[in-house]
Amino acid sequence: MKPTNPPKTYRVKSFGCQMNVYDGERMGELLAEQGITPAPEGEDADLVVLNTCHIREKAAEKIYSDIGRLTKGKAQKKAPMIAVAGCVAQAEGEEIMARAPAVSMVVGPQAYHRLPEMVEDAVKGKRGTDTDMPAIAKFAALPQRRKSAPAAFLTIQEGCDKFCTYCVVPYTRGAEISRPYSDLVDEALKLVDAGAREITLLGQNVSAWSGEDETGTRQGLAGLIRRLAKVDGLERLRYTTSHPADMDDDLIAAHGEIDKLMPYLHLPVQAGNDRILKAMNRSHTAESYLRLLERFRAARPDLALSGDFIVGFPGETDAEFEDTLKIVDEVRYAQAYSFKYSPRPGTPAATMDDQVPLEVMDERLQRLQAALNRDQMAFNAASEGKTCQVLVERKGKLPGQWLGKSPWLQSVWYEGPENGRGAIGDLVQVDLIEAGPNSIRGALSETVSA
Repeated sequence: MKPTNPPKTYRVKSFGCQMNVYDGERMGELLAEQGITPAPEGEDADLVVLNTCHIREKAAEKIYSDIGRLTKGKAQKKAPMIAVAGCVAQAEGEEIMARAPAVSMVVGPQAYHRLPEMVEDAVKGKRGTDTDMPAIAKFAALPQRRKSAPAAFLTIQEGCDKFCTYCVVPYTRGAEISRPYSDLVDEALKLVDAGAREITLLGQNVSAWSGEDETGTRQGLAGLIRRLAKVDGLERLRYTTSHPADMDDDLIAAHGEIDKLMPYLHLPVQAGNDRILKAMNRSHTAESYLRLLERFRAARPDLALSGDFIVGFPGETDAEFEDTLKIVDEVRYAQAYSFKYSPRPGTPAATMDDQVPLEVMDERLQRLQAALNRDQMAFNAASEGKTCQVLVERKGKLPGQWLGKSPWLQSVWYEGPENGRGAIGDLVQVDLIEAGPNSIRGALSETVSA
């Protein structure tokens, strides 16, 4: 690799989960601290960071396709400097460096605070890999939050100790670790000062977060939420993703007691059959999961529920898949994510017998998604005629069109004047008029929001 000119512009392309979105934003802030600016829309960047996710099928192969698109037909001096970050980088760092000479650096999700020095090395002609996993050391090295969208992410916990047999997270993100309480309060205050009105607390297992407050008292996620709800200017709180094993009484109570905690819960079940759940190393049963949801709904009756599903886990029979459909029919999810099982190298499920044929998984996924889409449409349709607060997040594609989120995380759009009530970052009262499968058309209400 030859020395090259320092990059002047960057672009971060994040794949997968919301934690990757958060990490991508922080990498952008790190690069901006070095005087590297975001590339204008539609223009090539001097430095491209591919912030990868290992959860999706063929994740690594898709990264190589992206690398090919970035370099195809370009001379070396015109091709961008390429960094591969995230979970694929953690799992396959050395292979990426060997297979893709166009990549200047590979950096794992716990080491991306070292990205600026790796860029400096790349300018000198030195390729590098850093997949160390120090205990949340990166957060102390990240710059202050100076600018925020109205809805912001805040990572409070990383890693997972659950070792579900299909999942690579314990291997790519490490053991469960919680960021300190005081650091999170400080970052939340800075996010609000920078323009955030809603914060989503993030973690691979966010409900496992714990820390000591100002008095030295041990707090769980509910205690942190109660503290952040007192932040002036912060109007909304959410959290994701949780594990059923870590949902305690205080967190359930918080949903009924804290107005700023939005009526939305994402709680993955993955499957509806107990034998499959045990094979997945999930600690809940179908029945215990349903009873847990009942307790949340008792605390907050208007709660919108979301979940994750895997179809075609090794050995899953037709009858066991039908149990998953039964859970869907009982819960009636407002939103959900569903995927075909795909083996991840190094996970126990990848070597299990009775791998389900692809065509069987395809048919099951179609049936599951039809049921989930039915329920999402029904939930949205039930919102017609309601008036609720919408946090305006951005302009729509059409002139005078604005987009935001309802308390139940539904996408809502409406038409309004450019300089009138309802600018980006405002909370406005919106009458929900017409529901679609993925969004709701609204109109500014005559009732003015506080």
